[in-house]
Amino acid sequence: MRVYVPLTLSGLAAAHRAGELGAGPLVAYAVTPGLREWYVSEDIEELEYAALSRAAAASLRLLAADPEAARRRVVVAVDVADGGVSPASAVGGGPGALGEVRIVGGVPLAKAAAVHVDSGDAEEDVRAAAAAAEAADGGDDDAQFTVDGAEDHELLWFGIQEIPALVGA
Repeated sequence: MRVYVPLTLSGLAAAHRAGELGAGPLVAYAVTPGLREWYVSEDIEELEYAALSRAAAASLRLLAADPEAARRRVVVAVDVADGGVSPASAVGGGPGALGEVRIVGGVPLAKAAAVHVDSGDAEEDVRAAAAAAEAADGGDDDAQFTVDGAEDHELLWFGIQEIPALVGA
């Protein structure tokens, strides 16, 4: 199963140093039955893009919680065994957890398929979106408009061999 793990650049740097994304359980996003129903598509590429977008939104929330992190969303795409993933509904996820899953165990960074990161020109919009995320989650339409501004930026694709350059290692 392909899952998308939200991080920050500093989180990616820590994963690079440790050689793994974490010991688990890890929050990730995947094509779940709920996501399929919500997105109403059978096109697996569209569904995976929707899961990637959910992870990018979660990365934005991580940035909101870490004012020292570089203002770039980061998502790591990883293939894990189906049995290594629990749906969020099985671990207390609510309606905001659409597509959210938990990776049960640790994930070696070497198993990552790709890394998706904002380009430098997205930083201003991502900075504003991170500052507005909490208000947007509370239903503020103006804040949601600001968050949507970050979502207008496509994440760039990087191979895992490019992680050292991304994190300055």
